[in-house]
Amino acid sequence: MSRGKRYEEPKLNMKKVFAVILAIIVIVMSVFIIRGIFQKESNKGEIASKTYFAGYKDNKWGIIDENGNTIIEPSYEEMIIIPDNKTDIFLCTYDVNYDTGEYATKALNSKNQEIFTEYTKVEAISNHDANNNLWYEDNVLKVQKDGKWGTINFEGDMILKAEYDSIEAIPGVENALLVQKDGKYGVADNEGRMILDINYTEITNLGKTNRDGYIVKDDTGLYGIVDSSKKVILQNQYQEIEKVYGNDLYVVTQDGNQKLINSNGEEVLTQGFEEITAILKAKDQGVIYVSNGKYGVMNLTGEVLIEAQYDNLVEAKTNVFIAKKGETQGIVDIDNQEKVPFNYQSITYNETGDIYIAEDQNFNSNILNNHFDVQQTGILIEINTEAGYFELKQNDEYKYYNFKFEEKNKTEILSNHTLYLDKKDNLYGYVDKDGNVVVEYTYDDATEQNEYGFAAVKKDGKWGAINNKGEIVQEPTYNLDDYLVVDFIGKWHLGKDLNMNYYNQE
Repeated sequence: MSRGKRYEEPKLNMKKVFAVILAIIVIVMSVFIIRGIFQKESNKGEIASKTYFAGYKDNKWGIIDENGNTIIEPSYEEMIIIPDNKTDIFLCTYDVNYDTGEYATKALNSKNQEIFTEYTKVEAISNHDANNNLWYEDNVLKVQKDGKWGTINFEGDMILKAEYDSIEAIPGVENALLVQKDGKYGVADNEGRMILDINYTEITNLGKTNRDGYIVKDDTGLYGIVDSSKKVILQNQYQEIEKVYGNDLYVVTQDGNQKLINSNGEEVLTQGFEEITAILKAKDQGVIYVSNGKYGVMNLTGEVLIEAQYDNLVEAKTNVFIAKKGETQGIVDIDNQEKVPFNYQSITYNETGDIYIAEDQNFNSNILNNHFDVQQTGILIEINTEAGYFELKQNDEYKYYNFKFEEKNKTEILSNHTLYLDKKDNLYGYVDKDGNVVVEYTYDDATEQNEYGFAAVKKDGKWGAINNKGEIVQEPTYNLDDYLVVDFIGKWHLGKDLNMNYYNQE
């Protein structure tokens, strides 16, 4: 007998069931995604409105910001590396064993939280130019995992998998990383693209950028040239290849003899010189050569244009050469006519401004135009090619000129400043943009306001600092006479080693 029902059992609405299940899945996924986002946010550096610097105090290293505030207390034995001072990634080295070379690293953010913890080591990729100026590769870090190296960006995203035996910058070339694997080398850029495959026993740069090509050595022990598109320019058949090239010409050594060849391997110049040091800028014009230890110029047929008589010769611009005789320098043209007498300790050419800077033994500089006429004289403080001006110290006053040699008011040049250095009765003070005195004339020496709003002031032989309102933030207490540059951020003064770019508080 069937049992009667007091009510109808409700039927399931399957569309609603699926909708509810789907909603639950979406919510769960959202939770994990949000959690992942927050986890990732806490595991990367943030591009900040602040600027960061290494700070050194009581023989320990920490981090400060552009206001002089302490971000990470000085507590580390080794200098903390900041790969990009606009991003809060700080790389700390600790537990260093100087006998074995072993060490540990960790990465911190501005909240003193450890980031990129999935890696054994996290390091910046340092680089330097011919003058030993140091920088770090942009938006890339090298990381170690399971004994192998890879790269990540500042967000923590993997760029090159951790599968390489070593990763280093190619000296002097931005955005070109030398990667090693199984005893062979290749080149990758900061975004992970392979510029050269891992096929070579040695790689070095040909020019100054990652597009200029590479000198490569293969298993034969001979050198060739490959460009940045992996195209072979010169086959591997030379004992040496110099970093001297231009106008489709290269300087190589073959069978023990140096010679000039073109990209087809055809000989252009083979005799009349001991060494070729430069190829002239004008196409088919010639080379700078060395004979009996002296420098001269010859064309591509071997005809001597300037006899080898100088102790050094550098092409400044087409048909113009900075020449050295003994310990002094001057300027000659392609006809060996003297344009600037040999009265200077050094001469440099600024291509952007099209000007020559000729400095004597007392560090006084003559600034010459492109007709070799002296336009201004003084102690050169700065050449700013981006803003288009140079600064000279003339008769104890700091003056600014554009590249047309027109004097510019410092309020035009330093338009973001709130204070301007001024001198009266042999003492320094500060005025505002309208010339009103903000800081009285009480200092023996002083500097212009820096980009962070601070200015250094000197009194009774000691240096201190004021802020952008003219208020004293550091009483003059530091003797900085042997420092090349005096600069302050709050109470912190710039360290002696300018290449390290750190600030010190004693």
